[in-house]
Amino acid sequence: MSGAPQATVVARDLRKHFAAPDGSHLDALAGISLSVRAGQLTALVGPDGAGKTTFLRMVAGLLPADGGSLQVLGLDVAAQPQQVQDRIGYMPQRFGLYEDLSVQENLDLYADLHGVAPARRQQRFERLLRMTDLGAFKQRPAGKLSGGMKQKLGLACTLVRSPDLLLLDEPSVGVDPLSRRELWKIIPQLVQEEQLSVLVSTAYMDEAEHCEQIFVLHQGQLLAEGDPAGLAAKAQGLTWSVRPSDDLQPRDLQASLIDDGKHVLDAVPRAGGVRFILQPSANIAQLSAQLQGLQPSQRPAELEDAFMMLLRAREQASAAVVSPAPQPASAGKEGPVIVVRDLVRRFGDFTAVASTSFQVERGEIFGLLGPNGAGKTTTFRMLCGLLPASSGHLEVAGLNLRTARAQARGRIGYVSQKFALYGNLTVRENLEFFGGAYGLAGATLRQRVADALQRFALQGAARSAELPAGYKQRLAMAVGLLHAPEILFLDEPTSGIDPLARRAFWRTITGLAQQGVTIIITTHFMEEAEYCDRIAIQDAGQLLALGTPDQVRAQAGGDGIDMNAAFIAIVEQGRAQRAAGHDKAVA
Repeated sequence: MSGAPQATVVARDLRKHFAAPDGSHLDALAGISLSVRAGQLTALVGPDGAGKTTFLRMVAGLLPADGGSLQVLGLDVAAQPQQVQDRIGYMPQRFGLYEDLSVQENLDLYADLHGVAPARRQQRFERLLRMTDLGAFKQRPAGKLSGGMKQKLGLACTLVRSPDLLLLDEPSVGVDPLSRRELWKIIPQLVQEEQLSVLVSTAYMDEAEHCEQIFVLHQGQLLAEGDPAGLAAKAQGLTWSVRPSDDLQPRDLQASLIDDGKHVLDAVPRAGGVRFILQPSANIAQLSAQLQGLQPSQRPAELEDAFMMLLRAREQASAAVVSPAPQPASAGKEGPVIVVRDLVRRFGDFTAVASTSFQVERGEIFGLLGPNGAGKTTTFRMLCGLLPASSGHLEVAGLNLRTARAQARGRIGYVSQKFALYGNLTVRENLEFFGGAYGLAGATLRQRVADALQRFALQGAARSAELPAGYKQRLAMAVGLLHAPEILFLDEPTSGIDPLARRAFWRTITGLAQQGVTIIITTHFMEEAEYCDRIAIQDAGQLLALGTPDQVRAQAGGDGIDMNAAFIAIVEQGRAQRAAGHDKAVA
């Protein structure tokens, strides 16, 4: 790549708008000017609707500009889109693998599509398979790979022709921490070994910290740019941490702090304590009531602190804190609301869940965690009554799912990972339809719909398919809560949404738990495990850990480590033990 330009992407007053349902124009990019340096790893960060994907699609020559100029690799994208596409690799959020084809056949197909010469393929394939650790799976169908392996195969297919610029649109959405760590070993390696320029959009601030250059976008505008240390310095002197007493849940202390918009800009549970950011105009002494006598300590500012400061300054009311749903009538009952004993699920000769046992108390937030392919989704679907168990006892809301599955479903709410509502209906029409399916009618249904629209800050006339990801998630939550269920099942509900939306979501969940609703949640954001009363970690169908976040951290071997590190340690310990047991059995 000798002679590469000093700037690989140059945008000047770049504009893009889309027609809104009411006939108005939505500014996806409102005059962006930026320059992406060549041979570096550069991040685009920002909340839902910031314009990140639009910008990447324009750089890839897939969307024309409505104003301004855009040069990529020294080429005018408007005049030479094909020449640009011949020199870049672009991996969108939903990369198109052919699931019936093997890993090797997918690589062959993309090499054919990109015109890679046969003489160059073998060496390139060997390098990509080695880099992604997929060499042992060349003959496995893509559809039978885990989520993390699919992402790595998608990246390998994008790189079959050795591009000058690689565009990655949130490459780690929906993958577990181990797969995310592996992916982020590969990306900097590509920059270093191939002198590749990489432009990546991400919702993870720890991923953006790997980058040399970061652009913060918001509603189509550029809020800030710089390196991680320079951006983090914007929050220096305002960042604190506090550890609650044994009788106070970190999430309850966090809720108390985050509800104080006057003095606290942001708060989040982390490593058994609560990290928070003061408003620039506030001082720590003004928080004595919220801290309840606890002694906070200052901590170094991080990139996420600066990110939250920038967003809060621009978006004071957008991350609406949703008031709790009506308390279910049965919330006063004693005893566990979910009982699982020796639960097993087999698919032919494959055991997806192996003899799992646990119970969940009423009003508890219970996290079900595990790598892609660990069996947690299978467990989750059995708990919801969507999949029968092969054996074992499963009781939900006091009902045996073997004999009363339909009755149990009427007492639970469910929010799936993928948007599962009707995109061609409006927000109000979806609420009315699903409210009717739950048995609501007449004045009761109208009142519940009106309450949901207000509580979740939704516009009833908006078409559901056109909502940003964060608002789709709000609508799915509103639908799941319409009938005031005793138990709410949330399957990776925050996948792909930004930290600002995640804060608002979890403030809502905390309120629901305080009202007596039992929450069962799966997530790949390990920071979200800090909100849970207890968590279970599964891998290969087996239960590896069960307990409070502090107990799980202790099992991982470290007090005060964050949940991401604890999760990785426990899964790796479990895999090492299984490997040792397998070797012993073979011997």
